[in-house]
Amino acid sequence: MAEGLFDKVYNPDVLSCLANLSNDEVFTPPEIVNAMLDMLPQELFKNPDTTFLDPACKTGVFLREIAKRLIKGLAPQFPDLQERIDHIFHKQLFGIAITELTSLLSRRGLYCSKYPNSEFSVSHFSDAEGNIRYKRINHTWKDGRCIFCGASQKEYERGEELETHAYEFIHTVNAEKIFDMKFDVIIGNPPYQLNDGGNGASARSIYHLFVMQAMKLQPRYLSMIIPARWYTNGKGKGIDEFRDLMLNCNQISNLVDFANSADCFPGVTIAGGVCYFLWERDYKGKCKVINKTTQTETTADRYLGEFNILVRNNIAINIIEKLHLNDTSTFSRQVKPRSYFSIFSTARGTENRTLTDDVILLSSSGKGFYQRQKASDRDNIIDKYKVIITYAMSGGNKPTSEGNYQVISSLQILRPNEVCSETYLILGVYNNEEQAQNLVSYVSTKFFRFLLLQALTSIHITKDSFCFVPIQDYSKPWNDEELYEKYSLTNNEIGYINSIIKPME
Repeated sequence: MAEGLFDKVYNPDVLSCLANLSNDEVFTPPEIVNAMLDMLPQELFKNPDTTFLDPACKTGVFLREIAKRLIKGLAPQFPDLQERIDHIFHKQLFGIAITELTSLLSRRGLYCSKYPNSEFSVSHFSDAEGNIRYKRINHTWKDGRCIFCGASQKEYERGEELETHAYEFIHTVNAEKIFDMKFDVIIGNPPYQLNDGGNGASARSIYHLFVMQAMKLQPRYLSMIIPARWYTNGKGKGIDEFRDLMLNCNQISNLVDFANSADCFPGVTIAGGVCYFLWERDYKGKCKVINKTTQTETTADRYLGEFNILVRNNIAINIIEKLHLNDTSTFSRQVKPRSYFSIFSTARGTENRTLTDDVILLSSSGKGFYQRQKASDRDNIIDKYKVIITYAMSGGNKPTSEGNYQVISSLQILRPNEVCSETYLILGVYNNEEQAQNLVSYVSTKFFRFLLLQALTSIHITKDSFCFVPIQDYSKPWNDEELYEKYSLTNNEIGYINSIIKPME
């Protein structure tokens, strides 16, 4: 009965159907779960003492797929199927649901009943939770924020009828006491962010809190699927510290990267892509980095901490190493900080001049007159030629339907007596138009935009995003062929750049 259930009833797989829905909760497809489980030593599934924890259960798919492997792996030690299932479900599999609803969904996915003390459960428990617990947790407020996750008190101080989204695993200083036991494997897909109570769609990252909390428990193995924004930046307190930890611990043995999130989560768009990794308590060494798309896969053994950000692309690493960059030769040196003129994105110019020394303001709505004294100009660049782009990445850091990127949009030159709002980023400043035009030619190359892309995992382009782009001589224009030859790129490297980067529109 039970073997038939596990072998047959999940075809078609309802969790595969859920994973194809675009939803606020990102459900993990079973095939991705199994790819993550494949990274683990398979002997774990033949050991009756191995314990597993999913600290952020949504559908129960991680525990369900682990159960299927254990049922097969422990057959020699527990010939009786029911005895085997009871042992696995009672002694080896544990979960913490993120909401009351997902607790019911997870229990149904694992126990075949949302109440494991019912007659329909494939393994009987004395209570209605089994080993998948859900406890309503309240945030701990200080100065309007939760001290554990940073949630806004205004946004999340709610009545009993609403979920608090105060996740038990990260809202405690003693996570080891939740089940009062050690775990060999911690695995899952944690919540990624919370609305932080700011304007618009402002949100605060929380996925890193789950990873760091899991590391504190010191399991033998830790695997989670998370946004790739941590490679270079990311919203949320502690992201910089998290990135330093991930890059320099040398305990990550495998990292699987999806620049296009849809290659991992069908129908779901996550700017900057996603990744999953395997962290090993007793490992020190290089990481196998796998770049995956639906068409290609590249693999390289690397130390993640080669740079202060993670360069996601294996081929890009080889190219960057050929540039021989130092602090004085990167394009970041010549880019002005965002909002150089201290003009908010909401500012607009007027149709008519009000003062004789008014400047021309470029905003997202076009050009208009603006009072010169309202524009900050500490480097005296208003009366020079300025090359600018939009602060937001073209396409929102999502590939086109062809799988490539333009990266930059609204590349243009501001003439003397022209300024821009913080919607734009100033890439270079020159006394004559010819040099400005030559910079435009360089920025338009696929070479330039490919290197910029390597430091982008969000929609925002900042001064630091140009850390892998070398400065050139702007007394002449540039094209890709000259740059490929200058830096001795191979045909394979050139072909890859051409496939990833669109021609500049």
